[in-house]
Amino acid sequence: MPRRNLARLYKDEFAGYSLAKFQQDLLAGLTVAAVALPLALAFGVASGASAAAGLVTAILAGLIMGLLGGSPYQISGPTGAMSAVLIVLVTRYGLEGIWVAGLFSGLLLLFIGIMRLGRFIAFIPAPVISGFTSGIALIIFIGQIDNFLGVKTAATETAAQKFIGYFQGGFAPEVHTIILALVVIVTMFFWPVKWNARFPASLLGIILATLLNWTLNWPVTMIGAIPQTLILEQRLSLFNIPWSNFSEFIAPTLTITALGAVESLLSGAVGSNMTGVRLQANQELIAQGIGNMMIPFFGGVPATAAIARSSVGIKSGGRTRLVSIVHAVGLLLSMFLLAPFMARIPLAALAGVLMVTAIRMNEWAAIKFIFGKRFKTDMIAFTITMLATIVLDLTQAILIGSFLAGAVFLNKIASIDIAVQDVDVKRLRERGIKTEGKCKHVRVAFLTGPLFFAATGQFNEAFANLGDTHALILSMRGVSLIDTAGLETIHRLYERLHKQGGTLMFAGIHDNARQMMERGGLIHVIGENNFFWSSDQAIVEAERRGCKFCKTREKHEMERK
Repeated sequence: MPRRNLARLYKDEFAGYSLAKFQQDLLAGLTVAAVALPLALAFGVASGASAAAGLVTAILAGLIMGLLGGSPYQISGPTGAMSAVLIVLVTRYGLEGIWVAGLFSGLLLLFIGIMRLGRFIAFIPAPVISGFTSGIALIIFIGQIDNFLGVKTAATETAAQKFIGYFQGGFAPEVHTIILALVVIVTMFFWPVKWNARFPASLLGIILATLLNWTLNWPVTMIGAIPQTLILEQRLSLFNIPWSNFSEFIAPTLTITALGAVESLLSGAVGSNMTGVRLQANQELIAQGIGNMMIPFFGGVPATAAIARSSVGIKSGGRTRLVSIVHAVGLLLSMFLLAPFMARIPLAALAGVLMVTAIRMNEWAAIKFIFGKRFKTDMIAFTITMLATIVLDLTQAILIGSFLAGAVFLNKIASIDIAVQDVDVKRLRERGIKTEGKCKHVRVAFLTGPLFFAATGQFNEAFANLGDTHALILSMRGVSLIDTAGLETIHRLYERLHKQGGTLMFAGIHDNARQMMERGGLIHVIGENNFFWSSDQAIVEAERRGCKFCKTREKHEMERK
């Protein structure tokens, strides 16, 4: 099925392809390469690997994931969010930890894609994703303070510990590195947006900082030699996979898998909105899985689809996945042609790029909306997820945020509105409905909301005192969901009414709710003749049948006379 999907994608994508469209893809691909080059170098360093590892990752991801991806516009490579996860892995397990977790996460992504489970990734609530993104942005920013100041402080397990350590002193900032980083930061903030489309501000900032350092020959740390090969000396081998310590890599694998899937599908959603072309989510996850399984054996780091690079490709006029291929080839050529220049790029310049990227990667519009409109539950979910991201492990942050948002959502939908009313005979007659109006023991209850386990308490409370009710009509047009707990609650209500000689009737029940009641055997127990299209029909039928309360009253009247 994945092969057929990919073949269909290629057929639709390249239908009517021409030389003019290829020229658009070529220019768009070269533009993306110019944007991706400084980011690949920076994210490679930020991941705890090397600039060369970031470059190799961008090239391979562009080729493999671009060829196999689920859309014509996705551009994959190393990203800021992923680097924030990987730097923690390097601190704990070394580079081997990155490669092993990347390999296993690739296998898991491939499984999710083949089993067509991609839609479940969308169940992570938006405030959690925004909080997680902001937390990652803080991790990236804090992680670059060392390179910005030109110092080397002790490694820590979390970004919060790292940040607190700066207030304890014990280091002396290097003025030259700060100046070089500021050159990049100022360039990126003040370079006009319309010019940025033709020449990326991040690339310009790095060029200016590198030329300044080259001219003045300041004693600052630089990237170092860039190997002119796709197969790095330090890479994963099948023979050095630590199978005996596999359990240690379960949590990192799940973190990388969740992050890679969420970021890739979010990028796809953005691209889909920009182009109108729907992302094939499962095929995209298959591509991400295969790519991340292969990249570690070349010495690269885990990759994912990148919103920024994909957007640049679309805005530059890219039409097909050839944009990703051209961007990868452009990066490959830069590895061979620009290696001497890239080797002299100061780490402070990359720190400037990453700090600005961290600031911009926050979902400011979503944050402004949540806090501006004062959605309290979303504000709490966002804040707790963000804090958990920088204070705890990233896997724990995702679990905590998702659990919190799920609990909030459950609390919101657990409420079921029940309005019980006596029959208004006068109003029925005004509407032309013929009713004798003799029985005063017919009541109608209008239900709105799902009747599931969390709402059964309210349901039982509403009908705790049935009094002398003979016919209780449940109008259920507003109930689209019933679970087994809801079925049991209805059944108990039926038994109570039946014991006192009354009848439980239903009006306007949804098809899915009716199907659930059929599966639970309730319709057979209650009787098909107690289900009606409208509450009016049920009222007329209830009065036609009469009730024991009215008959007893008539008997007493006859005896008195």
